[in-house]
Amino acid sequence: MYREYFRLREDPFSITPDPRFLYLTAQHQEALNHLLYGIRERKGFICLTGEVGTGKTTLCRALLRELGPAFHTALILNPVLSELQLLRAIVEEFALEPKRRDRLGYLATLNEFLLKVSAAGQDAVLIIDESQDMSVQNLEQVRLLSNLETEQQKLLQICLVGQPELRRKLARPELRQLAQRITVRYHLQSLSATDTEAYLRHRLSVASENAESPDVRFQPEAVSEIHRFSRGTPRLINAIGDKALLAGYVYRTACIDGRLAHLAAEELLKEAL
Repeated sequence: MYREYFRLREDPFSITPDPRFLYLTAQHQEALNHLLYGIRERKGFICLTGEVGTGKTTLCRALLRELGPAFHTALILNPVLSELQLLRAIVEEFALEPKRRDRLGYLATLNEFLLKVSAAGQDAVLIIDESQDMSVQNLEQVRLLSNLETEQQKLLQICLVGQPELRRKLARPELRQLAQRITVRYHLQSLSATDTEAYLRHRLSVASENAESPDVRFQPEAVSEIHRFSRGTPRLINAIGDKALLAGYVYRTACIDGRLAHLAAEELLKEAL
């Protein structure tokens, strides 16, 4: 509704995990560097955690783009599966065709594929999002996948991504073998007020017809309101930012002030009740 008014090519505050809109704060860049280091150095297991809406899934998409064609990747977005379904999902994500559709068949297909990838001097990466929802049995099965190796190296790099509950789950005694194998860990924090302002500006720039000088802008008071209500959570910043632009359209102003941001945040809270 407001895109034409503000001369925007697309919605700047869509909640879809589009890497083009990823604003790398210092900590997001550090998180990405941790992931890349763990994968490129073949550390085996990597763990990325963060609160809901802090940009974990978008960071995963950026990671896939950064790795490039030299890496074979599989991304599991919904790990709430049976043990057999999880194996099948991994095999399918790697675009493999198993000869037998049972546990042994999937494992044999995966092992053969990983050996070929290794022989070609390449790497295979498995990323499991929302890992906090995985059963203990599936987490243990993923640990066993890390046993696929040659005498020199692990054949599969595994990245577990999830909410803080994942850290608590990994601390359980029955998962201590898995926890001990995770050598690279990173926890994402919420954005600071300064990062929130830069985040808003970045997304408007990406979506605007005039990237250097978007027609709409957020005043400092608006940024403060958005940061206060969202507590620096990117997903909530997006939701409030979207409603603030709608309010700007309704009031026919391209300058989003504190009052409009406050109205947008209160409207969002009403909808959540």
